[in-house]
Amino acid sequence: MQIKTRPYKKIHFGISLGLTVFYSSAVVIIPLLGLLIHSLGIGISGILEVFTDERIRSALYLSFTVGFVSALLNLFIGFLFAWVLVRYQFPFKKFFDTLIDLPFTLPTAVAGIALTTIYSETGIIGSFFAEWGIQIAYTPVGIVIALVFIGFPFVVRTVQPVIEELPKELEESARCLGATPFQTFTRVLLPELWPSLLAGTGMAFARSIGEYGSIVFISGNLPGKTEILPLLIVTKLEQYEYEKATSIAIVMLLSSFFFMFLINLLQERASKKLT
Repeated sequence: MQIKTRPYKKIHFGISLGLTVFYSSAVVIIPLLGLLIHSLGIGISGILEVFTDERIRSALYLSFTVGFVSALLNLFIGFLFAWVLVRYQFPFKKFFDTLIDLPFTLPTAVAGIALTTIYSETGIIGSFFAEWGIQIAYTPVGIVIALVFIGFPFVVRTVQPVIEELPKELEESARCLGATPFQTFTRVLLPELWPSLLAGTGMAFARSIGEYGSIVFISGNLPGKTEILPLLIVTKLEQYEYEKATSIAIVMLLSSFFFMFLINLLQERASKKLT
């Protein structure tokens, strides 16, 4: 017996699809097309000439370097936080669990000012390292610290639910079969956690590439040294060089999309291996 699709279900599907297309067009597709069209005002040759500038190349290299380093650090720090929160009981656990979401709610400019105050040469932590001749603020190291601060919650909140759903019987069975703790982690737990780790790391990396507020103070904005792409884009806009600003944004967009696509591809392959 065939069940006929009711007309109102088709209507609901059409309305839902229309709203989805309208929203994605208004928020994502149309602005990106406008960005592309505006950057083409100087022509393809003009866009390529923009990136012969040593200042832009340095900012491009620095942005993706600190983004990659901070994403790797967030991979380990975020996983460690998630594992401790799920597998251990300790005082004020709920407080620390709530504290992880602070970078989501705290204005990034406030975070940047706080980190600069702490890690400057006169700050609580920065003064300690300054005695050894190590400068943190106004260097790439300070930028990485700021990006780790705003990025690690993505990994924690992505991995934490997966760890909670892992049955402890898996570990107990592995140990009963003679597996060492390292073998249990690498051969039993890690394959289950790998897709979520990739997803969280990818989101942290994407956030790091486009971050502005938390870096504008701690970086020092030194051209060729601590100037990242978002800061350079704002500088070009303030100098009324709109075509150069949009050209930089296009390259930044395409590069970020490529890395995100690569991460999603790896995540999909890891998920297929589990099934």
